[in-house]
Order: sequence, then C-alpha cells, then structure tokens
Amino acid sequence: MSKSIVKNEPHLKNPILRAIREQLEHRALWMYVLVTEAEKHGLDPEVYARDAIRRCGEYQGAIFKEKGGKGDSFKGLKKALFSIFARMVFEMQIKQLDDDHFYLDFHYCPLVKAWQKVGATDEQISKLCSYAMCGDRGIISQFGGELDLQSTIADGADICKIRFRRPNVDAEPKVKKVK
Repeated sequence: MSKSIVKNEPHLKNPILRAIREQLEHRALWMYVLVTEAEKHGLDPEVYARDAIRRCGEYQGAIFKEKGGKGDSFKGLKKALFSIFARMVFEMQIKQLDDDHFYLDFHYCPLVKAWQKVGATDEQISKLCSYAMCGDRGIISQFGGELDLQSTIADGADICKIRFRRPNVDAEPKVKKVK
C-alpha cells in the first residue's frame, strides 16, 4: 500500500470543535457509504453524485441567501454560513470578501478526516471531495457566483483554496478587503 499524500491534522483542538467536527465527519461517512455501496451494486457515482449533491447545495444556498439578508452579495453568504465557529472548525482564513469575491483558505477538513478514518484511498478521497464541492457550487450559484477551487487538502495540498467569484468579474479584486 502506498503512502498517503493527504496531510490533514487540526491545529485548533478543544471539546466543542471536536464535537462539531464529528458531526461533519458523520455527514462525510454517509457520502462514503452511499458511493461505495452504489458502486458495489454496479452504479457509477459519476452518473448521479455531482448532480445530487449540487441540488442539495442549491437548496441550502437559497436558504442561506435569505438568512444572510444581503441579496446577491457574497457578504450575505459569509453571514449565513461562515460563522466564527465554522471558521474555527475548518481552520479557515478569509482572504478576501466583497460583494463579488469571497476567497477562503481552509487548513483542515473534517470530511477528509472521516474518509481517512474509514481507510479510503487517496484516489477515493479526491473523488469524494470533488463530489462534496458540488454542494458548494450549488450554494454559490444561488448568489450568482461560481467556485474556482485552486487546491485541496484531499489532493495533497496543505490548504484548500476556495475562491467564489462572479462570472465576468476580475479574478483579482482591485481593492483588497480582509475581514
């Protein structure tokens, strides 16, 4: 068996974060079991997983848009989804936030940790992450945005570089605002 390229250990540790992470790990375990059982029954996850998970994200995105109360502004998404607790769980840094750009770096992923715990291969972890990110694509679509995933922990990077932006908007904002 080859050595894993996935590096994913939390730096922030306390009982509350551990409990929240365990809930997210449970969600990831469901995904792993659904995908692997479907494969055992001859179903190809490429046929259904991305669409199903994106649909879930679109549903959530509509709720987050209303909850965030800022229309299509990505600031509303931050308010609704990326609370201080969520940022701590994923050890996130907000690199940029304005109406049209929302750039995040994640330094830890509880979903990847769940897949590591059940012995998923690096290839499986990468694929599961790719499916999971379809949910984020669905969420941001409700704000009129797109996801540019520049690197992932699941593929062996030190961080996930998640870049939400509007289509036809400069990739790099003219004025940097970090909050």
